[in-house]
Amino acid sequence: MKLTQFVTAASAMLIVSMAHAGQVEYHDQARLHAIAAAVQADRIEADITTLVGFGTRHTLSDTVSDTRGIGAARRWIKAEFDKISAACGGCLEVYYQSRVISGTPRIPDAVEVVSVIAVQRGTIDPNRYVIMSGDIDSRVSDIMNFTDDAPGANDNASGVAGTLEAARVLSQYKFAGSIVYAALAGEEQGLFGGRIMAETAQQDGWRIKAVLNNDMIGNITGINGVTDNTTARIFAEGTRMNETEQQARQRRFMGGEVDSPSRNLARFIDWMADRYIPNLDTKVIYRLDRFARGGHHRPFNDLGFPGVRIMETNEHYDRQHQDLRVEDGRHYGDTIDGVDFVYAAKLTALNAVSLAAMAWAPSPPAAVSISGAVSANTTLKWAAASAEEQALISGYRVYWRDTDAPNWQHSRWVGNVTEYTLENVVIDNYFFGVASVSKDGFESPVVFPGPAGAFGE
Repeated sequence: MKLTQFVTAASAMLIVSMAHAGQVEYHDQARLHAIAAAVQADRIEADITTLVGFGTRHTLSDTVSDTRGIGAARRWIKAEFDKISAACGGCLEVYYQSRVISGTPRIPDAVEVVSVIAVQRGTIDPNRYVIMSGDIDSRVSDIMNFTDDAPGANDNASGVAGTLEAARVLSQYKFAGSIVYAALAGEEQGLFGGRIMAETAQQDGWRIKAVLNNDMIGNITGINGVTDNTTARIFAEGTRMNETEQQARQRRFMGGEVDSPSRNLARFIDWMADRYIPNLDTKVIYRLDRFARGGHHRPFNDLGFPGVRIMETNEHYDRQHQDLRVEDGRHYGDTIDGVDFVYAAKLTALNAVSLAAMAWAPSPPAAVSISGAVSANTTLKWAAASAEEQALISGYRVYWRDTDAPNWQHSRWVGNVTEYTLENVVIDNYFFGVASVSKDGFESPVVFPGPAGAFGE
């Protein structure tokens, strides 16, 4: 055998050996399969029907009537959360969260923007939060028209109905961390409900590890003529909005543009779809939101919290922000006949298993750092788990992937340590991360080293 042939063959054997040793391992969780199966499309249909029945849920609409307008809608949502809490022995803290807004282009006069929040407290680390949200309000063509009917069946009664259904299912369990179910107001008028909640959470010291914003999860037929109930999109921004100049310099030399906490949250949800939601393939979109558009996860991203938007793949623009009408035989308006309730249930189940998995897992590792320049080896370090989580945590798993790979390709269980060296894995050739693992096998999202990837302390 020629020397070149020997080197090639040996290298191939080594590569195969390394790949086999490092392939991603995962512990399947029967409870997550049960949660996915418990989500019911008929309950989601009933909730969307009720929300559409309020005629309009425009932020500036009637707040006094019991049958029409934003006031009736939010009181009904709170009553539903109260029922869910009563059924689980008072496991939810349900409250209104509000602020008076005025002097903006879309809210010129003083209006109280009121969201409905339900908190399911964790048993071990209650100040660690994962959040699912949907938007209460609706609109027609004219953003200031608050009197005409604006059913908002898909945009976004579907997201609120999904949030209510997730609360019904998950409230039957207890979790280490806290889960929040939020029906946010004022989205169409300027993302006010999300802004109020994010700012309040920051002031109150909430350690938010994930925000799953659900905005339009019920449409399967797009303006492009495609009908598809097997895919969904997860929008996730890259570089943090609140990155400092020093952090930007560090990121330039260490990487992290595609490994923000929001991106790794999206990868985590994508894995949940692959593992627990039959016939659903999620697409992680490397963008904050749809092109030049926005949603209620953005105010959380603005403050540095990890957040993504979960939604349908194929939008139908005739059914968004449109007056109810027929023109040349073409129907316009966001009516309930455009919602596929089984599909909405599928995306709700994805939210539910993702929330549950993160709330059962330990907090993502903090203070993750990396070293290994001009070395054959790569060393990762991280902070020990908090005193509250010492009884929960089993240890850590180190991940790595090719720099042009969208998802984590290799992992290694390293035990309950705070430092690990990957021998003969060169730092220049891969991206790396660390996940926390509970004693029953639930993993946190992967954390990329340095401030670019940090989920917060």
